Amino acid sequence: MTVLAVRDLNVWFDLPGGRAVHAVRGASFTVNEGERLGIVGESGCGKSTTALAILGLLPSSASVAGEVLLDGKNILGASEATMRRSRWREVAMVFQGSMNALNPVKTVGAQIVEPMMVHGTAQGHAARARAGELLEMVGIPAGTTARYPHELSGGMRQRVCLAMALACEPRVLLADEPTTALDVIVQAQVLQLLIDLSTQRQLALVLITHDLPVVAQVCHRAAVMYAGEMVERASTDALASDPRHPYTRMLWNTVPDLYGDHEVVSIPGSPPRLDTGSAGCPFFPRCDSGFDRCTRDNPVLLPVGDRHDASCHLNTDEGS
Repeated sequence: MTVLAVRDLNVWFDLPGGRAVHAVRGASFTVNEGERLGIVGESGCGKSTTALAILGLLPSSASVAGEVLLDGKNILGASEATMRRSRWREVAMVFQGSMNALNPVKTVGAQIVEPMMVHGTAQGHAARARAGELLEMVGIPAGTTARYPHELSGGMRQRVCLAMALACEPRVLLADEPTTALDVIVQAQVLQLLIDLSTQRQLALVLITHDLPVVAQVCHRAAVMYAGEMVERASTDALASDPRHPYTRMLWNTVPDLYGDHEVVSIPGSPPRLDTGSAGCPFFPRCDSGFDRCTRDNPVLLPVGDRHDASCHLNTDEGS
């Protein structure tokens, strides 16, 4: 059953002089109960902006168009009162950078209790007891509720943020770079925790990351973003075995191969500026497979296999 469906999502940010940055361009994806979807791409490609747009948390300088369907009901552009009822009850988010997401002058227990009290899911002693249970669920002793964020390690703070996001038992969890700045051991523990929670609670998970191997390890499906656009969508198996966009293939080439003789090759150049319009494929200046048509026409996302979409002229008759 589809819990969250994003259709043709566009986000613009106003700039001085009447200009605008088209930060997200026609993003579309769905997430089912218990399914894990990874959104992957370089910094600045629109991943976090997409998540914030879903929750209605973008600043006033942003304009948003498209649809965000929660159980078939469009919540994009809904009033703040309506969005408040959906946040944490239906859709919750683990923000990037746990130290910035937590209030330094409140105990972690008070911060986990707050969403329960605001949404009326628990009050008083019951809410405090539930906070302890949530901490134990994410692998932290219940007594940690009395401690402050600065007293915890980075991994523990990230787990607290996860407990806080789960406080009202949402059906969808948006996890924005949940393992940023964590060592590899703690990173593996947090990722395994997300897998377990998704499986046990039928939680729909959207994992936002720049790490393609993490997506392959954790998620069932993936969407690759570049320059604000989703350039490939497929199962993680198909994305690893048969990438159909040069950007995806070149991302895999940047990953060290511990068991083979694969040479690590970086992607040359940088992503394009989004405040200036340009003709053709935005990846063409960095692509190793481009040809003349790529300079004129921006490819659209088209089916290239069973539940596999990609936007590259190489997949069309004209590009073959």
